[in-house]
Amino acid sequence: MAFTTSTLAEKKNKVLFILGATGTGKTKLSINLGPHYPAEIINSDKIQVYKGLDIVTNKVPESERCSILALQIPHHILGIINDPEYDFTMYDFCNHVVESLDLIIGNGHLPIIVGGSNSYLKKLVEDPAISFLSKYECCFIWVDVSLPTLYQYVGKRVDEMVQTGMIDEIREYFVPGADNTKGIRRAIGVPELDSFFAIEKKSGIDDAIKENILKEAIEKTKQNTCILAKNQLSKIQNMAHMLGSMVYKIDSTEVFETLLRGEDYKHLHQEIVIKPSKEIVKRFLEETTDGFRYEKYSNENGKHAPNGV
Repeated sequence: MAFTTSTLAEKKNKVLFILGATGTGKTKLSINLGPHYPAEIINSDKIQVYKGLDIVTNKVPESERCSILALQIPHHILGIINDPEYDFTMYDFCNHVVESLDLIIGNGHLPIIVGGSNSYLKKLVEDPAISFLSKYECCFIWVDVSLPTLYQYVGKRVDEMVQTGMIDEIREYFVPGADNTKGIRRAIGVPELDSFFAIEKKSGIDDAIKENILKEAIEKTKQNTCILAKNQLSKIQNMAHMLGSMVYKIDSTEVFETLLRGEDYKHLHQEIVIKPSKEIVKRFLEETTDGFRYEKYSNENGKHAPNGV
């Protein structure tokens, strides 16, 4: 039997990516989408690959790796490195992703790659030795939030992390003179708090001085997280330009503005982010019936999913 070009294209395995700067809701979206196909999630955050610092890295705990349908969604490359000093490189990431893809596709599931380490993602999709875009048919959903709004949310989230135990969590990893440019200590919050932990238990230093140093460290954590978000956005914009029509941008700014006002944002998140994303993925998958079971979806408001960037 002769295979046409379209027939061969249908045999190409599909991979969904969810992009976005830190704090934009990538993980939440993946957990909402995951059970409808079914799917398994591959983490692409280079710090979340390490075991530990779950608050600092905003790692989704096992108890929350369930969808709104209460289905447990398998996660890959999440908390797999026990050695905090180990330097998890782009090459490590790419190798782990390829292995995970083989396993997920072998299970007949849709791989969803989610995380903010965009340099690692760029390496994955552009490395000629991997030929990722030749082997897989890809769809990229980019969840975007305007930077001024995201900066406000980042500050709020850091405050919440402090309230839930971030300081105590980082203290366990404090080693005087440790290299904070490698391993899990690259996580924002760890280098910033070094100066506080260095003087925390010293006698002869006024408590008010210690408190000011801690406040400055927390503020620096917020500032550096905002810098990270801006840099991530720049990298995503470059990737979107390169990938063209494979990328769909969803603007979640209104959702975050509502959240910051202390109002109920959940219905808005469903309408602005979840429903269009489901429509995008449905269209992406319905070109072939092999291997996936996707939920039939109709937009009740008659709105079309966003156009590709």
